[in-house]
Amino acid sequence: MINLSKNSRRVELGDFLRTRRERLDPQEYGFPTGGRRRTTGLRREELAQVAGVGVSWYTWLEQGRDINVSPQVLDSVARALQLDWVERRHMFDLAIDPAARELPNQGPTYDPVLQGILDSWGWCPAYAVDRRWNYVAWNEAASEVFADYGKLTGRDRNLVWYLFTHPSQRQLLVHWEREARKCLALFRASSDQFADDPWFREFSHELSEASPEFGEWWPLHDIRIAHTGHKELNHPVAGKLSLRPTTLMPAEFPELKILLYIPLPQENTAEKLQRLAPSGRWSGALELQLDPAKS
Repeated sequence: MINLSKNSRRVELGDFLRTRRERLDPQEYGFPTGGRRRTTGLRREELAQVAGVGVSWYTWLEQGRDINVSPQVLDSVARALQLDWVERRHMFDLAIDPAARELPNQGPTYDPVLQGILDSWGWCPAYAVDRRWNYVAWNEAASEVFADYGKLTGRDRNLVWYLFTHPSQRQLLVHWEREARKCLALFRASSDQFADDPWFREFSHELSEASPEFGEWWPLHDIRIAHTGHKELNHPVAGKLSLRPTTLMPAEFPELKILLYIPLPQENTAEKLQRLAPSGRWSGALELQLDPAKS
């Protein structure tokens, strides 16, 4: 019998290797680029030569065949492909069968402890998502700034789906394309956790059909592991907002991650957030912005 779980990871791995091979410049390795060369980047046999592995073995690896791999040989492939450490980890997660990782069938039910954590940030928008990036909890500020999560149903309760399919998000995010690409890369980097999950394949297929941008960018295999920079918003009520996102991994809820948005001094963001969510009880972030001596 075919091990479909292993096969799905190997197919994902093959696509990832191909995209990384195709971005390499043959001239950097001394390979000719003229004549009838039609391959983008390095050819498979050229990559195998640089990595010091067999052509057939590498070809089978990229084709997603069920072959034996070792960390040492994968290291050679990673160096030849010039992978950074995030990409290298992603490749290893796909190539070497991880221990069985069970995903919950549904998001966790309401938890007052989790809600208390989110509410403690007051005017700072914060929400929690599960491994599939479904919203499971949020504070008042997040609902005021990003979306009325309590009214979302079905696929719309997924952060990635909502970002790519709802016009309101294109209007809210000043640099929608940049933020959407960043979100997709973060989602892709976490995909090795559930590459075997039928939900994941169905989700990516449906979103590719629902969003032309997702369908175009998903095959590129861009990945990243952390939010960086800042997020600029054009809020319909508050106007311009500038926020710095950070991701927190609560030990009490290992299956979740919390996205917290800290107001930056630009655009008087802290004061605007206070007006949007007046019932916020914690003023730490606001004080940090108002009193430079504390930052």
